[in-house]
Amino acid sequence: MRIGLLTDGGCEDASGGSAGWCDRLVRGLAQHEFDVYAGHAVCAGGASGADGAGRSPDPGARCSPLPWSPSGLPPQVRTVRTAPAGPAARDGGAALGRRGRRRFLEHFTDLVTAVRGAGAVNSAADPAGSVRPAGAAGAARFAEGLYGLAALAAEHGGLAAALRSEPALRTVESVCRTPGAQRSVHTASVTDYLAFAGELERALRPLSFDWYGDDALGSVDLCHAVSGGTTALPGLLAKRFFGVPLLVTEYGVDLRAHYLAGHCGGQGASTAADTCGGHGASAGPLAPGASVPPGASLPRLSAPVRALLAAFRRALAAEVYSQAALITPGDARIRRWQQKCGADPAKLRTVHPGVDAERYAAVGEAADPGDPYTLVWVGRTGPGKDLVGLLHAFAEVHRREPRARLRLFARPAAGEEEACYLAHCRSLAAHLFAAGASDDLDVHPAAAGPVSFEPLGSDGGRTTAEACASGAVTVSASSVEGFPHTLVEAMLCGRATVSTDAGAVVEVIGGTGLVVPPRSPRALADACLALLGDPARAARLGAAARSRALELFTADRNTAAFRALYLEVISRSPVHRDAVGAYGEPLPFARPAEALVPVGWGSSAPQAGGGLPAGPSMAGAAGGRPWAGTVVGAGPLSGSGSGFGFGFGSGAGAEGFEGALSGAAVGGGVWSTSAPTWSSVPGPAPDRSAWPGPAVGASAWHGPAPDGSAWHGPLGVVVKEART
Repeated sequence: MRIGLLTDGGCEDASGGSAGWCDRLVRGLAQHEFDVYAGHAVCAGGASGADGAGRSPDPGARCSPLPWSPSGLPPQVRTVRTAPAGPAARDGGAALGRRGRRRFLEHFTDLVTAVRGAGAVNSAADPAGSVRPAGAAGAARFAEGLYGLAALAAEHGGLAAALRSEPALRTVESVCRTPGAQRSVHTASVTDYLAFAGELERALRPLSFDWYGDDALGSVDLCHAVSGGTTALPGLLAKRFFGVPLLVTEYGVDLRAHYLAGHCGGQGASTAADTCGGHGASAGPLAPGASVPPGASLPRLSAPVRALLAAFRRALAAEVYSQAALITPGDARIRRWQQKCGADPAKLRTVHPGVDAERYAAVGEAADPGDPYTLVWVGRTGPGKDLVGLLHAFAEVHRREPRARLRLFARPAAGEEEACYLAHCRSLAAHLFAAGASDDLDVHPAAAGPVSFEPLGSDGGRTTAEACASGAVTVSASSVEGFPHTLVEAMLCGRATVSTDAGAVVEVIGGTGLVVPPRSPRALADACLALLGDPARAARLGAAARSRALELFTADRNTAAFRALYLEVISRSPVHRDAVGAYGEPLPFARPAEALVPVGWGSSAPQAGGGLPAGPSMAGAAGGRPWAGTVVGAGPLSGSGSGFGFGFGSGAGAEGFEGALSGAAVGGGVWSTSAPTWSSVPGPAPDRSAWPGPAVGASAWHGPAPDGSAWHGPLGVVVKEART
């Protein structure tokens, strides 16, 4: 099948910080073809990663919007399309005429009205205004406005200019001042309206993409969005306009990331990303199309703007969940968030992120258990990782066990916040330990001091497997966490783990490690000492951890799960397209007639001898055998429920039936009728084998009954003492 893979400008976000998830998925499903659609692909300096229909990004661009190098695209990737960037994204679309402006304002008013009434402040102490669902009426109005704007954007080549126009800003102000708006919105100023209009324009920018046509998303068999929110918006439009089923994978909840980033006011972007599996959220008001230098913090959003954006994202999440054929959360925590946001539990299929187990096989299968007195920490620095608490806990460990060592392997800082936090941790380590902390890789940590900071990564640093191999116990002190990839990597290395109860840690660790409450240095120190003082127990936990990780969290298992999910979605929601010939002419009879019959073909098997599948017998029926008749014509005769036909009712001389009957009559016509009530015929019961009467025309059974009376009339109606 042909898959439209919707990403948000790179697949690190989809994998919760583990690059290459999309690459492994695509390469593991070699039997399918993939069209990659990368949104939000704005490179530094305003360069776009690729043109609208190119197959690979520009090798000269400063950053790549794709998970592959320009020369490393898998062969099953047919096309790659990235979102336009720079002035093309901000000024795209033709000018709207009078009728177009009127339609735009109608749909835009519907959308903003649904957003401003989509929630209410739960308490005065909550400045962000957490929201509750707006109900069916609000969801319908939001969908009507959203799809109306999408149709208008398709007609005029985009709506970027219209969304930033003065009439749009006046609409936002007018709607927010009407009764029924959230309490926090009543205090909004003109600056707040400008900020919200700019954020809304960026969120709705996918409506203006040139991805919606018969040669793009309209030609795929399935859309797979690797994130919710605006990343899945193109999939919503493909579902709406082309009937393409949508599969949504969330290894981090976009709405939750927005809440965290909004509360932090631009200072907690890394915390939001860590907590939500890599999904950060824009936290500050910018002019539409503006960019922020890497590592720079965004301005703080005001309470009215945060409330409106939260309501918009919640309404968008509810629409995505309602239209998706299946939703695949990465863990139980995300699953709970999705259910609270309106996802149908019947659509949810938990698929854990996968890690390439081959990279850790050498360490995991080696006989060396690592230094029994060394604790290892691996990850990215940031306030959410709580290295300060870890250093205080290790101070207690070192006081009670002087031979203990702590090796901190940190990935390169992604911004100013992480760099400042790492510098603070080094200063704290030098203060807590008399020997100081070492950054010199040429000196063994034991000779330099009890704590060492070492680089991790390709720039001269250790690999994760090498880092985990240096000690017998891997420790994590995170106060906020998403899916703990580093703990899974340590488990694959066969190392015992000590971690805090944050995010999906308990779900991942199970009973193969020690878990303590977050922000509790004393509990963390006691757990570390318990394993440092018992190497045999640490070895047993490490072996159990590796077995658990190989069973549940490998990349092969992740790929196999999506292979099955693709088939499940296609079998439930196939795309029906009109078949055309080489010159565009329609092809009659290209689709078999059986595809139009509303019958569960896989639910029952035909009876031996060419008869019909057996239907369920009624309770108390004499003999308990269902009726099985022959069909004169081309199609089957079927009944409702899990089987076909009808059964016999109880009582002397009584014959009952209920259910729906459908099939093909003589002459090729199709008849269908139902008999939802019981009917009776006096006299002996029939032989319960076959009715001898053929189907006459397209609507009636006609023939003698076994008791000598006659059946004559529409199907499902017994003329003699019968009710329909």
